[in-house]
Amino acid sequence: MQQSEQDHALLLESRTVLPTDHGVFTTCAYTFGEVTHVAMLMGDPAQADAPIVRMHSECLTGDTLGSHRCDCGDQLEAALQAIAAEGTGILLYLRGHEGRGIGLAAKLRAYALQDEGMDTVDANRALGLPDDARDYTAAAEMLRDLGTSTVRLLSSNPAKAEALTSLGITVADRVVLPVLDRPENSHYLQTKRQRMRHDPLAGRVAVEDDTFPVYRTLAEHSEVIAQLAQSADGFIAARGGDAEFVSGEADRTHLHHLRAAVDAVLVGATTVTRDDPQLTVRAVEGENPVRVLLDPRSRIPVTSRVLQSPDARTLWLVGQNVEVPSGFGEHVEIVRLPAGATQASGPQTQSEGDGATGTSVDPAAVLRVVREHVSGSILVEGGGKSVSAFLSAGLLDRLFLTVAPVLIGDGVPGVRFEGSAVMGEALRAPFRRYTFEDDVCTEFVLSEAAREHDATYPRPGQPHRGA
Repeated sequence: MQQSEQDHALLLESRTVLPTDHGVFTTCAYTFGEVTHVAMLMGDPAQADAPIVRMHSECLTGDTLGSHRCDCGDQLEAALQAIAAEGTGILLYLRGHEGRGIGLAAKLRAYALQDEGMDTVDANRALGLPDDARDYTAAAEMLRDLGTSTVRLLSSNPAKAEALTSLGITVADRVVLPVLDRPENSHYLQTKRQRMRHDPLAGRVAVEDDTFPVYRTLAEHSEVIAQLAQSADGFIAARGGDAEFVSGEADRTHLHHLRAAVDAVLVGATTVTRDDPQLTVRAVEGENPVRVLLDPRSRIPVTSRVLQSPDARTLWLVGQNVEVPSGFGEHVEIVRLPAGATQASGPQTQSEGDGATGTSVDPAAVLRVVREHVSGSILVEGGGKSVSAFLSAGLLDRLFLTVAPVLIGDGVPGVRFEGSAVMGEALRAPFRRYTFEDDVCTEFVLSEAAREHDATYPRPGQPHRGA
Protein backbone atom coordinates (compact mmCIF):
# COMPACT_ATOMS: atom_id res chain seq x y z
CA MET A 1 0.00 0.00 0.00
CA GLN A 2 1.05 3.55 -0.69
CA GLN A 3 1.23 5.90 2.28
CA SER A 4 1.14 9.70 2.15
CA GLU A 5 -0.05 12.14 4.79
CA GLN A 6 -1.88 10.31 7.59
CA ASP A 7 -5.23 11.88 6.70
CA HIS A 8 -4.75 10.95 3.04
CA ALA A 9 -3.24 7.49 3.31
CA LEU A 10 -4.56 4.90 0.91
CA LEU A 11 -5.92 2.00 2.92
CA LEU A 12 -6.79 -1.36 1.41
CA GLU A 13 -9.87 -2.34 3.38
CA SER A 14 -10.77 -5.67 1.76
CA ARG A 15 -10.17 -7.92 -1.23
CA THR A 16 -12.72 -10.43 -2.51
CA VAL A 17 -14.19 -12.06 -5.59
CA LEU A 18 -17.24 -10.59 -7.34
CA PRO A 19 -19.08 -12.67 -9.98
CA THR A 20 -20.92 -10.44 -12.47
CA ASP A 21 -22.77 -10.66 -15.77
CA HIS A 22 -19.45 -9.87 -17.43
CA GLY A 23 -17.33 -12.44 -15.59
CA VAL A 24 -15.57 -12.81 -12.27
CA PHE A 25 -13.68 -9.77 -10.99
CA THR A 26 -11.30 -9.45 -8.06
CA THR A 27 -12.70 -6.52 -6.11
CA CYS A 28 -10.74 -4.29 -3.72
CA ALA A 29 -12.17 -1.67 -1.38
CA TYR A 30 -9.81 1.28 -0.88
CA THR A 31 -10.36 4.17 1.51
CA PHE A 32 -8.69 7.47 0.71
CA GLY A 33 -9.53 10.74 2.44
CA GLU A 34 -12.46 9.12 4.30
CA VAL A 35 -14.09 8.03 1.03
CA THR A 36 -14.18 4.34 0.07
CA HIS A 37 -13.70 3.50 -3.60
CA VAL A 38 -13.79 0.18 -5.43
CA ALA A 39 -11.28 -1.35 -7.84
CA MET A 40 -12.48 -4.23 -10.03
CA LEU A 41 -9.70 -6.29 -11.63
CA MET A 42 -9.76 -9.00 -14.25
CA GLY A 43 -6.67 -11.01 -15.08
CA ASP A 44 -3.34 -9.69 -13.80
CA PRO A 45 -3.09 -6.03 -14.84
CA ALA A 46 0.26 -5.63 -13.08
CA GLN A 47 1.80 -8.01 -15.65
CA ALA A 48 0.41 -6.10 -18.64
CA ASP A 49 2.44 -3.34 -20.29
CA ALA A 50 -0.59 -1.03 -20.45
CA PRO A 51 -3.86 -2.59 -19.27
CA ILE A 52 -7.16 -0.97 -20.16
CA VAL A 53 -8.51 1.11 -17.27
CA ARG A 54 -11.82 2.84 -16.76
CA MET A 55 -12.06 5.59 -14.11
CA HIS A 56 -15.80 5.60 -13.55
CA SER A 57 -17.39 8.39 -11.57
CA GLU A 58 -20.19 7.37 -9.22
CA CYS A 59 -23.64 8.15 -10.65
CA LEU A 60 -26.63 6.92 -8.65
CA THR A 61 -29.17 8.07 -11.24
CA GLY A 62 -27.41 6.54 -14.23
CA ASP A 63 -25.64 3.50 -12.78
CA THR A 64 -28.35 2.32 -10.38
CA LEU A 65 -31.66 3.96 -11.28
CA GLY A 66 -31.25 3.58 -15.04
CA SER A 67 -31.54 7.27 -15.95
CA HIS A 68 -31.02 8.18 -19.60
CA ARG A 69 -30.26 11.84 -18.86
CA CYS A 70 -26.59 10.90 -18.89
CA ASP A 71 -24.59 8.05 -20.42
CA CYS A 72 -22.99 6.87 -17.16
CA GLY A 73 -24.86 3.57 -16.92
CA ASP A 74 -24.13 2.78 -20.56
CA GLN A 75 -20.45 3.67 -20.10
CA LEU A 76 -20.20 1.43 -17.02
CA GLU A 77 -21.67 -1.54 -18.88
CA ALA A 78 -19.49 -0.93 -21.93
CA ALA A 79 -16.34 -0.66 -19.80
CA LEU A 80 -17.01 -3.94 -18.01
CA GLN A 81 -17.71 -5.60 -21.36
CA ALA A 82 -14.48 -4.22 -22.81
CA ILE A 83 -12.41 -5.44 -19.86
CA ALA A 84 -14.06 -8.87 -20.02
CA ALA A 85 -13.41 -9.06 -23.79
CA GLU A 86 -9.74 -8.24 -23.30
CA GLY A 87 -9.40 -10.54 -20.29
CA THR A 88 -7.22 -8.08 -18.39
CA GLY A 89 -8.06 -4.65 -17.05
CA ILE A 90 -9.21 -2.46 -14.17
CA LEU A 91 -12.38 -0.53 -13.43
CA LEU A 92 -12.04 2.08 -10.70
CA TYR A 93 -15.44 3.03 -9.29
CA LEU A 94 -14.82 6.46 -7.78
CA ARG A 95 -17.29 7.46 -5.12
CA GLY A 96 -17.90 11.09 -4.24
CA HIS A 97 -17.85 12.03 -7.93
CA GLU A 98 -21.62 12.37 -8.29
CA GLY A 99 -22.53 15.10 -10.77
CA ARG A 100 -18.88 15.64 -11.77
CA GLY A 101 -18.08 16.11 -8.10
CA ILE A 102 -20.82 18.54 -7.03
CA GLY A 103 -22.90 15.93 -5.17
CA LEU A 104 -26.25 14.27 -5.74
CA ALA A 105 -28.51 17.04 -4.42
CA ALA A 106 -26.71 19.72 -6.41
CA LYS A 107 -26.81 17.55 -9.53
CA LEU A 108 -30.59 17.22 -9.26
CA ARG A 109 -30.87 21.00 -8.78
CA ALA A 110 -28.79 21.40 -11.95
CA TYR A 111 -31.15 18.99 -13.72
CA ALA A 112 -34.06 21.24 -12.78
CA LEU A 113 -32.29 24.22 -14.38
CA GLN A 114 -31.63 22.11 -17.46
CA ASP A 115 -35.36 21.40 -17.62
CA GLU A 116 -35.80 25.16 -17.98
CA GLY A 117 -33.42 25.32 -20.94
CA MET A 118 -29.90 25.65 -19.53
CA ASP A 119 -27.16 23.29 -20.63
CA THR A 120 -25.13 21.29 -18.10
CA VAL A 121 -22.29 23.82 -17.90
CA ASP A 122 -24.50 26.90 -17.43
CA ALA A 123 -26.65 25.07 -14.87
CA ASN A 124 -23.62 24.35 -12.69
CA ARG A 125 -22.44 27.94 -12.97
CA ALA A 126 -25.88 29.31 -12.11
CA LEU A 127 -25.63 27.36 -8.85
CA GLY A 128 -22.21 28.83 -8.16
CA LEU A 129 -20.54 25.47 -8.76
CA PRO A 130 -17.56 24.48 -10.94
CA ASP A 131 -18.01 22.78 -14.30
CA ASP A 132 -16.08 19.77 -12.99
CA ALA A 133 -15.00 19.37 -9.35
CA ARG A 134 -13.58 15.83 -9.54
CA ASP A 135 -10.18 14.91 -8.12
CA TYR A 136 -8.37 11.81 -9.36
CA THR A 137 -5.64 11.54 -6.70
CA ALA A 138 -7.29 8.46 -5.19
CA ALA A 139 -7.42 6.82 -8.62
CA ALA A 140 -3.70 7.37 -9.20
CA GLU A 141 -2.87 6.00 -5.74
CA MET A 142 -5.02 2.92 -6.35
CA LEU A 143 -3.34 2.23 -9.70
CA ARG A 144 0.10 2.48 -8.12
CA ASP A 145 -0.95 0.11 -5.34
CA LEU A 146 -2.15 -2.34 -7.98
CA GLY A 147 1.26 -2.23 -9.68
CA THR A 148 0.02 -0.29 -12.71
CA SER A 149 1.84 2.86 -13.77
CA THR A 150 0.98 2.84 -17.49
CA VAL A 151 -2.59 2.50 -18.77
CA ARG A 152 -4.84 2.64 -21.80
CA LEU A 153 -7.67 4.80 -20.56
CA LEU A 154 -11.28 4.05 -21.52
CA SER A 155 -12.63 7.58 -21.79
CA SER A 156 -13.80 10.23 -24.24
CA ASN A 157 -12.70 12.96 -21.79
CA PRO A 158 -9.13 14.24 -22.34
CA ALA A 159 -9.20 15.94 -18.91
CA LYS A 160 -9.11 12.51 -17.25
CA ALA A 161 -5.96 11.57 -19.12
CA GLU A 162 -4.38 14.92 -18.28
CA ALA A 163 -5.23 14.48 -14.59
CA LEU A 164 -3.67 11.02 -14.43
CA THR A 165 -0.57 12.25 -16.26
CA SER A 166 -0.13 15.10 -13.77
CA LEU A 167 -0.36 12.54 -10.95
CA GLY A 168 2.45 10.41 -12.37
CA ILE A 169 0.47 7.77 -14.29
CA THR A 170 1.43 7.32 -17.94
CA VAL A 171 -1.54 7.25 -20.34
CA ALA A 172 -0.28 5.31 -23.33
CA ASP A 173 -3.56 5.61 -25.20
CA ARG A 174 -7.11 6.80 -24.76
CA VAL A 175 -9.80 4.47 -26.09
CA VAL A 176 -13.35 5.66 -26.79
CA LEU A 177 -16.04 3.18 -25.79
CA PRO A 178 -18.67 2.52 -28.50
CA VAL A 179 -21.58 3.95 -26.50
CA LEU A 180 -24.57 5.32 -28.38
CA ASP A 181 -26.16 8.68 -27.75
CA ARG A 182 -29.76 8.41 -26.66
CA PRO A 183 -32.41 10.95 -27.67
CA GLU A 184 -32.76 11.87 -23.98
CA ASN A 185 -29.07 12.65 -23.45
CA SER A 186 -27.91 13.83 -26.87
CA HIS A 187 -28.04 17.55 -25.99
CA TYR A 188 -26.23 16.95 -22.68
CA LEU A 189 -23.46 14.96 -24.37
CA GLN A 190 -23.17 17.44 -27.22
CA THR A 191 -22.65 20.20 -24.65
CA LYS A 192 -19.77 18.24 -23.14
CA ARG A 193 -18.25 17.82 -26.59
CA GLN A 194 -18.58 21.49 -27.47
CA ARG A 195 -17.79 23.07 -24.10
CA MET A 196 -15.80 20.48 -22.13
CA ARG A 197 -13.50 19.08 -24.84
CA HIS A 198 -15.01 15.60 -24.95
CA ASP A 199 -14.34 13.65 -28.14
CA PRO A 200 -16.87 14.24 -30.92
CA LEU A 201 -19.45 11.54 -31.54
CA ALA A 202 -17.68 9.09 -33.87
CA GLY A 203 -16.00 12.10 -35.42
CA ARG A 204 -14.53 12.41 -38.88
CA VAL A 205 -14.33 8.76 -39.79
CA ALA A 206 -11.69 7.36 -42.09
CA VAL A 207 -14.10 5.15 -44.01
CA GLU A 208 -11.29 3.48 -45.90
CA ASP A 209 -10.38 1.80 -42.61
CA ASP A 210 -12.09 -1.59 -42.57
CA THR A 211 -11.63 -1.86 -38.80
CA PHE A 212 -14.60 0.49 -38.37
CA PRO A 213 -16.51 -1.62 -35.80
CA VAL A 214 -19.98 -1.57 -37.35
CA TYR A 215 -18.71 -3.23 -40.52
CA ARG A 216 -17.38 -6.15 -38.49
CA THR A 217 -20.64 -6.30 -36.55
CA LEU A 218 -22.66 -6.64 -39.75
CA ALA A 219 -20.30 -9.25 -41.15
CA GLU A 220 -20.47 -11.39 -38.01
CA HIS A 221 -24.18 -11.09 -37.23
CA SER A 222 -27.40 -11.25 -39.20
CA GLU A 223 -29.14 -7.88 -39.39
CA VAL A 224 -31.42 -6.01 -41.76
CA ILE A 225 -30.08 -2.53 -42.40
CA ALA A 226 -30.83 0.31 -44.77
CA GLN A 227 -28.76 3.10 -46.25
CA LEU A 228 -29.94 6.28 -47.93
CA ALA A 229 -28.29 9.56 -48.90
CA GLN A 230 -30.55 12.58 -49.23
CA SER A 231 -30.35 16.34 -49.53
CA ALA A 232 -30.84 18.66 -46.59
CA ASP A 233 -34.44 19.14 -47.73
CA GLY A 234 -35.10 15.40 -47.96
CA PHE A 235 -34.69 14.32 -51.60
CA ILE A 236 -32.60 11.45 -52.96
CA ALA A 237 -32.64 12.67 -56.57
CA ALA A 238 -33.62 15.67 -58.67
CA ARG A 239 -37.05 15.95 -60.29
CA GLY A 240 -35.86 14.15 -63.41
CA GLY A 241 -34.42 11.26 -61.38
CA ASP A 242 -30.77 12.33 -61.53
CA ALA A 243 -29.04 11.17 -58.32
CA GLU A 244 -25.39 11.44 -59.42
CA PHE A 245 -24.30 12.35 -56.85
CA VAL A 246 -26.24 13.52 -53.80
CA SER A 247 -23.50 12.70 -51.29
CA GLY A 248 -19.74 12.77 -51.68
CA GLU A 249 -17.05 10.18 -52.27
CA ALA A 250 -16.48 9.39 -48.59
CA ASP A 251 -20.13 8.49 -48.09
CA ARG A 252 -20.07 6.31 -51.20
CA THR A 253 -16.99 4.55 -49.81
CA HIS A 254 -18.98 3.93 -46.63
CA LEU A 255 -21.75 2.42 -48.77
CA HIS A 256 -19.27 0.05 -50.40
CA HIS A 257 -18.03 -1.00 -46.95
CA LEU A 258 -21.63 -1.82 -46.06
CA ARG A 259 -22.01 -3.87 -49.24
CA ALA A 260 -18.81 -5.75 -48.42
CA ALA A 261 -20.07 -6.51 -44.91
CA VAL A 262 -23.52 -7.88 -45.82
CA ASP A 263 -24.60 -11.02 -47.64
CA ALA A 264 -27.26 -9.36 -49.81
CA VAL A 265 -28.22 -5.92 -51.12
CA LEU A 266 -31.88 -5.24 -51.99
CA VAL A 267 -33.17 -2.51 -54.30
CA GLY A 268 -36.48 -1.67 -55.93
CA ALA A 269 -37.23 -1.75 -59.64
CA THR A 270 -37.08 2.01 -60.19
CA THR A 271 -33.63 2.27 -58.62
CA VAL A 272 -32.36 -0.21 -61.19
CA THR A 273 -34.31 1.32 -64.08
CA ARG A 274 -33.27 4.87 -63.27
CA ASP A 275 -29.64 4.40 -62.16
CA ASP A 276 -28.56 1.10 -63.79
CA PRO A 277 -26.35 0.36 -60.75
CA GLN A 278 -23.84 -2.50 -60.43
CA LEU A 279 -24.47 -3.11 -56.69
CA THR A 280 -20.96 -4.49 -56.32
CA VAL A 281 -17.98 -3.77 -54.08
CA ARG A 282 -15.48 -1.65 -55.99
CA ALA A 283 -14.19 1.11 -53.69
CA VAL A 284 -13.00 -1.29 -50.95
CA GLU A 285 -11.75 -4.82 -50.50
CA GLY A 286 -14.44 -7.46 -50.12
CA GLU A 287 -16.77 -9.89 -51.82
CA ASN A 288 -19.82 -8.79 -53.78
CA PRO A 289 -23.12 -9.41 -51.98
CA VAL A 290 -26.06 -11.26 -53.53
CA ARG A 291 -28.14 -8.77 -55.52
CA VAL A 292 -31.87 -8.86 -54.73
CA LEU A 293 -34.11 -7.02 -57.19
CA LEU A 294 -37.63 -6.27 -55.93
CA ASP A 295 -39.62 -6.14 -59.17
CA PRO A 296 -43.14 -7.62 -58.82
CA ARG A 297 -44.20 -6.36 -62.29
CA SER A 298 -40.98 -7.42 -64.06
CA ARG A 299 -40.20 -3.85 -65.18
CA ILE A 300 -36.40 -4.01 -65.04
CA PRO A 301 -34.91 -3.92 -68.56
CA VAL A 302 -33.17 -7.16 -69.40
CA THR A 303 -30.21 -5.11 -70.63
CA SER A 304 -29.55 -3.76 -67.10
CA ARG A 305 -26.09 -4.39 -65.74
CA VAL A 306 -27.41 -6.35 -62.77
CA LEU A 307 -29.09 -8.81 -65.19
CA GLN A 308 -26.13 -9.03 -67.57
CA SER A 309 -23.02 -8.77 -65.40
CA PRO A 310 -22.01 -12.09 -63.74
CA ASP A 311 -20.09 -10.28 -60.97
CA ALA A 312 -22.62 -11.32 -58.33
CA ARG A 313 -25.37 -13.86 -57.87
CA THR A 314 -28.68 -12.10 -58.52
CA LEU A 315 -32.20 -12.89 -57.28
CA TRP A 316 -34.92 -11.33 -59.44
CA LEU A 317 -38.08 -11.17 -57.29
CA VAL A 318 -41.12 -11.02 -59.55
CA GLY A 319 -44.86 -11.57 -59.17
CA GLN A 320 -46.57 -14.95 -59.43
CA ASN A 321 -47.99 -14.60 -62.91
CA VAL A 322 -45.94 -11.90 -64.63
CA GLU A 323 -44.00 -12.72 -67.78
CA VAL A 324 -40.22 -12.49 -67.51
CA PRO A 325 -38.27 -11.69 -70.70
CA SER A 326 -35.43 -13.91 -71.83
CA GLY A 327 -31.84 -12.87 -72.42
CA PHE A 328 -30.59 -12.35 -68.84
CA GLY A 329 -27.35 -13.90 -67.57
CA GLU A 330 -26.91 -17.32 -66.02
CA HIS A 331 -26.10 -15.67 -62.69
CA VAL A 332 -29.75 -14.55 -62.39
CA GLU A 333 -32.29 -16.68 -60.53
CA ILE A 334 -35.99 -15.94 -60.96
CA VAL A 335 -37.79 -16.01 -57.59
CA ARG A 336 -41.56 -15.81 -57.62
CA LEU A 337 -43.08 -13.74 -54.82
CA PRO A 338 -45.88 -15.59 -53.01
CA ALA A 339 -49.39 -14.31 -53.55
CA GLY A 340 -49.50 -12.91 -50.02
CA ALA A 341 -46.50 -10.71 -50.72
CA THR A 342 -48.52 -8.54 -53.08
CA GLN A 343 -51.65 -8.22 -50.97
CA ALA A 344 -52.52 -5.19 -48.88
CA SER A 345 -51.64 -6.64 -45.48
CA GLY A 346 -49.52 -4.71 -42.99
CA PRO A 347 -47.14 -1.88 -43.95
CA GLN A 348 -46.85 -1.78 -47.73
CA THR A 349 -44.43 -0.44 -50.30
CA GLN A 350 -45.20 0.21 -53.93
CA SER A 351 -42.57 -1.21 -56.24
CA GLU A 352 -40.37 1.84 -56.60
CA GLY A 353 -41.93 4.48 -58.81
CA ASP A 354 -44.94 2.51 -60.02
CA GLY A 355 -47.23 5.29 -58.89
CA ALA A 356 -50.98 4.79 -58.70
CA THR A 357 -50.84 1.73 -60.94
CA GLY A 358 -48.06 0.06 -58.94
CA THR A 359 -48.11 -3.27 -57.16
CA SER A 360 -48.06 -3.08 -53.39
CA VAL A 361 -45.59 -5.38 -51.69
CA ASP A 362 -45.47 -6.52 -48.05
CA PRO A 363 -41.90 -5.98 -46.78
CA ALA A 364 -42.20 -8.78 -44.21
CA ALA A 365 -43.20 -11.26 -46.92
CA VAL A 366 -40.31 -10.07 -49.11
CA LEU A 367 -37.91 -10.56 -46.22
CA ARG A 368 -39.15 -14.10 -45.65
CA VAL A 369 -38.51 -14.91 -49.31
CA VAL A 370 -34.99 -13.43 -49.20
CA ARG A 371 -34.21 -15.36 -46.01
CA GLU A 372 -34.81 -18.59 -47.92
CA HIS A 373 -31.71 -17.73 -49.95
CA VAL A 374 -29.56 -15.55 -47.65
CA SER A 375 -28.68 -16.10 -44.00
CA GLY A 376 -26.46 -13.11 -43.18
CA SER A 377 -27.04 -9.37 -43.05
CA ILE A 378 -29.21 -7.71 -45.69
CA LEU A 379 -28.78 -4.13 -46.92
CA VAL A 380 -31.88 -2.33 -48.22
CA GLU A 381 -30.16 0.22 -50.43
CA GLY A 382 -32.99 1.86 -52.28
CA GLY A 383 -34.92 3.61 -53.18
CA GLY A 384 -36.72 5.87 -50.76
CA LYS A 385 -40.00 3.95 -50.84
CA SER A 386 -38.39 0.60 -50.15
CA VAL A 387 -36.29 1.96 -47.28
CA SER A 388 -39.29 3.79 -45.83
CA ALA A 389 -41.48 0.69 -46.05
CA PHE A 390 -38.98 -1.55 -44.26
CA LEU A 391 -38.53 1.16 -41.62
CA SER A 392 -42.28 1.62 -41.15
CA ALA A 393 -42.76 -2.15 -40.87
CA GLY A 394 -40.28 -2.29 -37.98
CA LEU A 395 -37.98 -4.65 -39.89
CA LEU A 396 -34.77 -2.62 -39.76
CA ASP A 397 -32.07 -3.18 -37.17
CA ARG A 398 -30.18 -0.08 -38.33
CA LEU A 399 -30.69 2.86 -40.65
CA PHE A 400 -27.74 4.84 -42.05
CA LEU A 401 -29.17 8.17 -43.19
CA THR A 402 -26.70 10.56 -44.76
CA VAL A 403 -27.61 14.22 -45.21
CA ALA A 404 -25.66 16.19 -47.81
CA PRO A 405 -25.38 20.01 -47.64
CA VAL A 406 -27.40 20.59 -50.80
CA LEU A 407 -30.93 21.84 -51.41
CA ILE A 408 -32.77 20.22 -54.33
CA GLY A 409 -36.14 21.93 -53.84
CA ASP A 410 -38.22 19.26 -55.57
CA GLY A 411 -37.43 15.73 -56.60
CA VAL A 412 -37.57 12.08 -55.56
CA PRO A 413 -38.39 11.91 -51.83
CA GLY A 414 -36.12 10.18 -49.33
CA VAL A 415 -37.40 8.69 -46.08
CA ARG A 416 -41.17 9.08 -45.88
CA PHE A 417 -43.66 7.09 -43.81
CA GLU A 418 -46.89 7.64 -41.93
CA GLY A 419 -45.69 9.33 -38.78
CA SER A 420 -47.33 10.39 -35.57
CA ALA A 421 -49.59 13.37 -35.05
CA VAL A 422 -47.47 14.73 -32.16
CA MET A 423 -43.72 15.04 -31.67
CA GLY A 424 -43.86 13.09 -28.42
CA GLU A 425 -44.71 9.96 -30.39
CA ALA A 426 -42.09 10.46 -33.13
CA LEU A 427 -39.68 7.59 -33.79
CA ARG A 428 -36.57 8.06 -31.66
CA ALA A 429 -33.71 5.63 -31.20
CA PRO A 430 -30.12 5.53 -29.96
CA PHE A 431 -27.75 6.81 -32.63
CA ARG A 432 -24.21 7.61 -33.69
CA ARG A 433 -23.12 10.35 -36.05
CA TYR A 434 -20.26 10.26 -38.52
CA THR A 435 -18.78 13.06 -40.60
CA PHE A 436 -17.92 11.92 -44.11
CA GLU A 437 -16.14 14.98 -45.55
CA ASP A 438 -19.00 17.47 -46.11
CA ASP A 439 -21.77 14.95 -45.36
CA VAL A 440 -23.19 13.88 -41.99
CA CYS A 441 -24.36 10.30 -41.56
CA THR A 442 -26.61 9.32 -38.66
CA GLU A 443 -26.69 5.64 -37.75
CA PHE A 444 -30.00 4.92 -36.01
CA VAL A 445 -29.68 1.71 -33.97
CA LEU A 446 -33.30 0.61 -34.07
CA SER A 447 -33.40 -2.87 -32.53
CA GLU A 448 -32.34 -4.36 -29.22
CA ALA A 449 -30.53 -7.09 -31.16
CA ALA A 450 -28.34 -4.50 -32.90
CA ARG A 451 -27.51 -2.85 -29.57
CA GLU A 452 -26.51 -6.25 -28.17
CA HIS A 453 -24.32 -6.87 -31.21
CA ASP A 454 -22.59 -3.51 -30.68
CA ALA A 455 -21.77 -4.48 -27.10
CA THR A 456 -19.13 -6.93 -28.29
CA TYR A 457 -16.76 -4.05 -29.18
CA PRO A 458 -14.06 -2.93 -28.59
CA ARG A 459 -12.31 -6.26 -28.99
CA PRO A 460 -8.96 -7.38 -27.61
CA GLY A 461 -6.23 -5.56 -29.47
CA GLN A 462 -8.79 -3.77 -31.68
CA PRO A 463 -10.14 -0.82 -29.68
CA HIS A 464 -12.34 1.71 -31.44
CA ARG A 465 -10.37 4.90 -31.24
CA GLY A 466 -11.99 8.30 -31.15
CA ALA A 467 -11.12 11.07 -33.54
